[in-house]
Amino acid sequence: LKQNGQKLRQSILEGTYKPRPVRRVEIPKPDGGSRMLGIPTVLDRTVQQAIAQILSPLFESKFSKHSYGFRPGRSAKQAVTKCREYIQAGHTWTVDIDLANYFDTVNHDRLIRRLSQTVKDSRVISLVRKYLVSGVMIGGVITETQKGTPQGGNLSPLLANIVLDELDTELERRGLCFVRYADDCNIYVSSRKAADRVMASITRFIEEKLRLKVNRQKSTVDRPWKLKFLGFSFYCRDQMIRIRVHPKSVRRFKQRLKWITARSNAMSMTYKMLKLKQLITGWVNYYGIADMKKLAKSLDEWLRRRIRMCYWKQWKKTRTRHKNLVKRGIESSKAWEFANTRKGYWRIAVSPILTRTFINEDLRKLGFQSIMMRYSLVH
Repeated sequence: LKQNGQKLRQSILEGTYKPRPVRRVEIPKPDGGSRMLGIPTVLDRTVQQAIAQILSPLFESKFSKHSYGFRPGRSAKQAVTKCREYIQAGHTWTVDIDLANYFDTVNHDRLIRRLSQTVKDSRVISLVRKYLVSGVMIGGVITETQKGTPQGGNLSPLLANIVLDELDTELERRGLCFVRYADDCNIYVSSRKAADRVMASITRFIEEKLRLKVNRQKSTVDRPWKLKFLGFSFYCRDQMIRIRVHPKSVRRFKQRLKWITARSNAMSMTYKMLKLKQLITGWVNYYGIADMKKLAKSLDEWLRRRIRMCYWKQWKKTRTRHKNLVKRGIESSKAWEFANTRKGYWRIAVSPILTRTFINEDLRKLGFQSIMMRYSLVH
């Protein structure tokens, strides 16, 4: 870029710059299926970022206050907190709208028209269109793109919000309570009848006006505490609506913890502790707005057991186990008897001797940061 910066700038100004096709990458989704990402070249990513930095301020002032995704100063936490406020106010039915392959189905002509209403420089409009039709490379073969804005580029989040701002405007015109985070949209109403009516009419608007496709298998009308939004759900206690981590999010978290602490995982215990700390920190920072004191304690008990299992597996030989047990205060004859046990790793990890050997303070010195400890720092 340093060597060709002037040449790049000149080609953009003259309108001769031509983006390269994006590289298609398939990412598995947690709930099955896959998400297709389009990875631009380093040069194209740089140009896209420059465009986004100029266009974002122009559109930020126009975007709806109900839109929270991919916007400066806005977050998933704010979106979920707003949902809780709506439910607390009595809007206890949710219209959960799922857009089918949203990023791959955006209509180019509608997007360009929407963009042109604010951006008057035809060179910018032309450059954006070039990115939209630059094509994708799959297995070395270039395929034309007649619709969609590839998810994975620096410009895609902004373009996605520009398209769906029209949906926000329509929902606001109808006076509906809603929260949208990128292509995830939840609408809150007071009755099942109203929810069914909104689902039908908004589906028509999305498909006929925006020319997008609603996934009817995943879109639903239900109580908010039965649904998942951005990994969260809700429950009621003492007449107050509270935020909780959705069970599916907990299961995925446990799967990741389980992988790190798997007996077959060849990582050293020091490295495992580091990876656990990184995962726990990120997870709690995101889900920390939820009420999860009881959950955190339960997960910690389970995770400590897995860590004890890992150490027992690492010690492996009878003499090594005996030596480490004695080192941690177990009487020699008892340690020798225990070191010769034939019990399985998972079963032995909950035994009184190992739980005495690895008390919480000992685990902390070994580098373990409990979920509860991290939660207390952010909540």
